[in-house]
Amino acid sequence: MGDDCIMDYAQDKYASANTEDATMEHYRPLSIPTTDGACDTYGFVPCEGGVCAAAGISAAGVSAGFRHETGRRDLALVAADDVCVCAGTFTTNQFCAAPVMLSRVRAARGRARAMVLNSGNANASTGEPGLETARRSASLVADALGCDSDDVLVASTGVIGVQLPLAPFETGVPAAVGALGHSPESAHEAALAVMTTDTHPKEVSFVGEVPQPDGTTVTVHVGGFCKGSGMIQPNMATMLSVLSTDAPLGPEAAHAALLSAVRVSFNKVTVDSDTSTNDTCVLLATGRAGGEQIDEGSVGFEVVAAAIRAVCNHLAREVAADGEGSTKLVTVNVMGAADQGDADAVARSIANSPLVKTAIFGHDANWGRVAAAAGKCGVKFDQYGVDIDLMGVPVCRKGLTVPMDEDDMLRRFEEPEITIAIDLGQGHSSSRIWTCDLTHDYVTINGDYRT
Repeated sequence: MGDDCIMDYAQDKYASANTEDATMEHYRPLSIPTTDGACDTYGFVPCEGGVCAAAGISAAGVSAGFRHETGRRDLALVAADDVCVCAGTFTTNQFCAAPVMLSRVRAARGRARAMVLNSGNANASTGEPGLETARRSASLVADALGCDSDDVLVASTGVIGVQLPLAPFETGVPAAVGALGHSPESAHEAALAVMTTDTHPKEVSFVGEVPQPDGTTVTVHVGGFCKGSGMIQPNMATMLSVLSTDAPLGPEAAHAALLSAVRVSFNKVTVDSDTSTNDTCVLLATGRAGGEQIDEGSVGFEVVAAAIRAVCNHLAREVAADGEGSTKLVTVNVMGAADQGDADAVARSIANSPLVKTAIFGHDANWGRVAAAAGKCGVKFDQYGVDIDLMGVPVCRKGLTVPMDEDDMLRRFEEPEITIAIDLGQGHSSSRIWTCDLTHDYVTINGDYRT
């Protein structure tokens, strides 16, 4: 296309936009798709208990000595009263850690009794000695609980490339087993024990009624905790997370529910575009709620799956909001994409853009940075068909600027959550990504991580 043709095309688009300016007194905000299958649709409500909300689950968090800070909890244990159904998702990073290698194989069996997690050392890039430490730590838990070692999963988080000592497990595991409890306080202590640069523990639980084939219902709890605030851009996995339910899920149903939940929650979080070597998410399903086994075709499957998604969504938002050094949770909504892949690519490009993230930290309503991030990722679209909103305010229509009240935008930046919405005008696919702003503190935290 020659330069004259390009100018004519642009002028036609500009004229079209100006015609709309003349006929519209106000621009309407973009319509953002709602989340389908939310747990409140099925009557689930928040409850106390965290990972221990599910009947048959106990937890503990103790100080075992993995970390330099005296007295800081650094070993968590989550145990079912008996061997139960389990499912797991794990990092796709090729430098995956020893605990990931071990737990991935064990979780694939669809059963587990317990999971032990340590913070302060990732046990990653540690070779065969690291694998042996992972196996021996699981054996210590198995001996203390009286179960098979293969029924114990392991997870670690912390510094990469340092051998994980066994000694803290030798003293910490008996202490953790002795401290196991079914209370909300026990769940909270476990959530505390997996924290690294997190500023607070992340946990949640829900309760609701699940229908049975005979028309009755059973009361089901779903809960869990996670850690994560940096090196966050999971792919088919999460950071470190343990979820639980007392729903009588079958192994295939548990895996299907967990995988579908992770895909729309933890896989939609990015703090810094780095995928961890240790990402692990495990679901334990005790079946203690009673009732018939729930398979994918069962009447209660969608209800339980929605509750698991709600737990994952809540935790995913907390991870994004607690991104290292962050001051804002940022939600990026992309609509009007030609297909799901395009929607995800544009959303992730915007969410990972340092220029977008620093503009938000600086309270600068610079929509041009959003447009540039969308345009750089290789997705095809017509820039003169693009609409952009910041915090619910139209700032770009048909690729051109829309006047805005800068003082009003500054007031909106005081909110804890900042929303970005962009419509590509190419189709009907959409995506949502959670991220955070990029601050001076992020550089400080990561510059000093090992020191």
